[in-house]
Amino acid sequence: MTQPPEQPPSGGYGAPPNQPPQPPSGGFGAPVPPTPGYGYPQQEQPGPYGSGPYGYPQQPGSYGRPQQPGPYGGYGYPPPPPPQFAPPQPPSGRGPFKGRPALLIAAAVAGLLVVGGTVWAVTGGGDDKKPVAEKSGSPSASGTADDPANPGDGSGDGGKDPENLNEGRKSGEAKVLWYKEAPDAPGSGADAPGMWITGKTAVKAAYKQVVAYNVGNGNPTWATITFPQKICAVTPEKSADDKIVVAYMSGVSDSAKCNHLQQLDLNTGAKGWSATVADGDLFDSALSIGLTITGRTLMVGRSQSGVAYDLATGKQLYEKKKYGAACFPSGFAGGGKLLVVSSCGAGSTTEHDEVQELDPATGKAKWTKAIPKGWTVSHVYSVDPVVLYMTDSDDKHWNISTLKSDGSVRSQVDSKASFAPGCGTFNDDLQGCENVAVDANTLYLPTDATTGPNQIVAIDLATGKEKWRVKSPVDESMLPVKVEGGKLIAYVEAAYDAGGQVVSVPTTGSSHTTTKLLQLPAGTARIESSFFSRDIDYVDGRFYISSTRLNGNDDTKEKLMLAYGK
Repeated sequence: MTQPPEQPPSGGYGAPPNQPPQPPSGGFGAPVPPTPGYGYPQQEQPGPYGSGPYGYPQQPGSYGRPQQPGPYGGYGYPPPPPPQFAPPQPPSGRGPFKGRPALLIAAAVAGLLVVGGTVWAVTGGGDDKKPVAEKSGSPSASGTADDPANPGDGSGDGGKDPENLNEGRKSGEAKVLWYKEAPDAPGSGADAPGMWITGKTAVKAAYKQVVAYNVGNGNPTWATITFPQKICAVTPEKSADDKIVVAYMSGVSDSAKCNHLQQLDLNTGAKGWSATVADGDLFDSALSIGLTITGRTLMVGRSQSGVAYDLATGKQLYEKKKYGAACFPSGFAGGGKLLVVSSCGAGSTTEHDEVQELDPATGKAKWTKAIPKGWTVSHVYSVDPVVLYMTDSDDKHWNISTLKSDGSVRSQVDSKASFAPGCGTFNDDLQGCENVAVDANTLYLPTDATTGPNQIVAIDLATGKEKWRVKSPVDESMLPVKVEGGKLIAYVEAAYDAGGQVVSVPTTGSSHTTTKLLQLPAGTARIESSFFSRDIDYVDGRFYISSTRLNGNDDTKEKLMLAYGK
């Protein structure tokens, strides 16, 4: 480690709720054992930052005692078990010491995962029929009864609703504005990353194509763009002037690289500048890359470095390369700020991660935070404020830490809850956790409920402690989407026979109850609930849900995107 861990803020993390605070015994960072109970370890272990949150297991009944303290002497939490069926995730450009092995593992099991994805996608509506994974000789032009035909190439009837999706819609239910099916994908499956909503256009990438639809009626906003090879990375964010960058492969061979960049205007479909990302030094390749936008800067993450471009012109600005004690950039996170996570001293006794905030215009580090040996920054929940999700070397414990503007520790999450942030399995994307929302002072995470309604927990970023909880209004899970206008926007998942909901929750005050913004129709509940690998958003009173992974099955057309409104 290049620097010793600092102590936590004063007024640290005493006993769990419902117990009086007790001073730690046995010196710095010693835990205070709570009263044993269902799902609680018999003794908590210290976590990242001195005295800190207690090491509650992520699942009730996980009685095992944590074996390792968190990265800074606080408390590490055991992680939840991975989901049984997890679709493959798009590559993210993480580095050789963490990212590359993860990508190789994902590739090695892709055959198994695609089978799982195909099984679930072919069921098409979550009904009681057994899934069918085999291929048929001729694809169906009309799809299944649950998946109406409306080609994803923009040639469908849009808002005319030829499939009668709004038939039988009840009073108070939102209407289906439009529905689109995905382009054909290869039998091995394909990624459909990204979903961008502007004032007039909903844009989606799928396999080799980028398609755009009018937000109100689904008619094509501009002609479909088809790339010569499959899309391999996109900027999850759009710029202030509605620009994105798409990367596509150089070919189809095993040695093909994800190195062709194309800037696009979301409102017009116009192609801006294009570029080819060169390989870096030895072992620093563009076989897979990650893209992120911060202000006017596009950062392209290679396996051991990053290349920054001017988003407007395509001019290369700088490279973020090896620095310090053999620190190699392994992943970037963008948006309000630009962060880089680096692997330092790999294979040595001082091996550790470091996090830096970069000036997006120059690449100069504003601050550097060393993560103690044995802990890895797995995900970035937020860049502004900085909220990190870390796991220990055995992936048995987790820690969520918030950093101050100078990189020092602000707080650690101290909660008994078992969370479901939606990060997926084999997901090496730093910003790939779907079910997380953050504002200036609060982190919002959903609990993991195996049966019945779950809760969203609001966590104070100043203290790491829970502020309040709100329960899902029905027996299905409720997931944070964003914070907007002083309210948390959340999505309540669909049931087999009931549509989902979009709700809002006040983030301030003493009352934190849900207010229904949209009641999605029961008539499309089976379609809605069958988006197993998905992206969701709520913009200007409209709710969008889209697929992020295509299974490539030829038995039926696959769903791509569904839009609801009043």
